[in-house]
Amino acid sequence: MKPVQGMILGFAALVAACTQIPIGPDKSVDQGPFNIHPLSKMKAGIWVDPNGCDQWIIDDGAEGYMSARLDRYGKPVCSGIAKPTYTVGKFKNWVPDPL
Repeated sequence: MKPVQGMILGFAALVAACTQIPIGPDKSVDQGPFNIHPLSKMKAGIWVDPNGCDQWIIDDGAEGYMSARLDRYGKPVCSGIAKPTYTVGKFKNWVPDPL
């Protein structure tokens, strides 16, 4: 086999292997050790970051989730609901709804 053919065959094998690599776990579902619950069924609170902007926060006791609160145009929401670095809402000790 010529070196160029070997390189092409190796590249083709590499590309084929890349299509078999899993993308990762579903980030929209709580992958806890006991139960699996969609994050949409959990209660979220708001944590105000040091810049004064809101972050959605969920704490299931074993792990936590956080993402920026954005308006429909993708800009951060800075509502002033609490002082910076404080949280509001019942996001801890939640009891999941039955699926």
